Amino acid sequence: MFRRVRREFASGYERLLRGEVGEGPTHVAIIQDGNRRYAEQNGENAPDGHRAGAETTERVLDWCQELGIAELTLYAFSTENFERPPEEREPLFDLIESKLYEFADADRVHENEVCIRAIGAIDRLPERVRDAVDYAERQTRGYDEFTLNIALAYGGRAELLEAARDVARAVDAGDLSPDDIDVEEVERRLYRRPVRDVDLIIRTGGDERTSNFLPWHANGNEAAVFFCAPYWPEFSKVDFLRGIRTYESREASWQRHRTNRAVALVRSLAEAELAEAKTVAGRLRDQLTSAGAAEIDEALANHETEPAD
Repeated sequence: MFRRVRREFASGYERLLRGEVGEGPTHVAIIQDGNRRYAEQNGENAPDGHRAGAETTERVLDWCQELGIAELTLYAFSTENFERPPEEREPLFDLIESKLYEFADADRVHENEVCIRAIGAIDRLPERVRDAVDYAERQTRGYDEFTLNIALAYGGRAELLEAARDVARAVDAGDLSPDDIDVEEVERRLYRRPVRDVDLIIRTGGDERTSNFLPWHANGNEAAVFFCAPYWPEFSKVDFLRGIRTYESREASWQRHRTNRAVALVRSLAEAELAEAKTVAGRLRDQLTSAGAAEIDEALANHETEPAD
C-alpha cells in the first residue's frame, strides 16, 4: 500500500515538474557520481554499480530527447581514475568498451540520429577502448539531431594546460603572434570539444563540486549547477527535471539582471543625448528577451514624453 502511494506521489510530482519547465537548456553535462557507493550499499562490487549506472545513462538519453535537449556530455572516466587499482579500472574499461559498441549499433541511436563523440586524452586509453571509440564515432558521424559526448581520460586542468603550452609553442616558433591569441585560438587547441557551451551541470552522489569538469565550456559560460543526493544508479526523472528547473530559475534571474542593466544604461544616456540613447537601445534590444526589449522601448518613450526642465 505504502509503495503504491509513493509511486503515485512520485508520478504526480513528475507531472508537476514537467509542467513547470519550459524549453530548458541546450547542453547538459553530468558527473555520474556514486556508482561504487551504490554497489557497497547493496553489498555488491564496484563493477555492479557501474553496470547499474549504465542503465541510468540510457534512461537519461530518453529524457533528453523527450525534452528537446540537443547535447549531453557524460563524465565517464577522469584522468584521476587512472590512479585506481587495475582490478577496478579494467572492469570499467570493459564496460565502457561494450557500451560504446552497443550504443553504436543500437536502433534507437540511428533512428534518433545520435552523434557519439569522445572527448579527452583518448590516446591514454587501452587500445581496445580506443577501437570502440573509433567504431562508435564512425558509425554515427553523419548525424546531427542529438550529440552524445562521452568524457574519457578527461581532466579540465590538463586540457587547459596543454592548450596553453601549444599556444606558447606556436608563438615561440613564430607561427602565431601574441596579438592574435584569442578565444578561437585557444579553443582550437582543446580536446575534441563539445559542439556547444554547457548550460547546466548535474552532479549526483551528494558531493557539491564540479571536479575539474569542462572548465572552459561550463565555467566560462556561467553554467547553472545542480547537486543532488541520489547515487547515479538511483537518479530519477524527477531529479533530472529538478535540475532543469534550477537552470531555468538561474536563466530567468540572469535575464532580469541583464534587462535591469540595459534599462539603466538607456535611461542614463537619454538624460544626456536622446539620439545616442536610441542607437544604444537598438543594439541592446537584439540581446534581450521580448519582455526586456519592451522595457527598453518604455524607458525611451517615458523620457521623450517627460517635460523639459
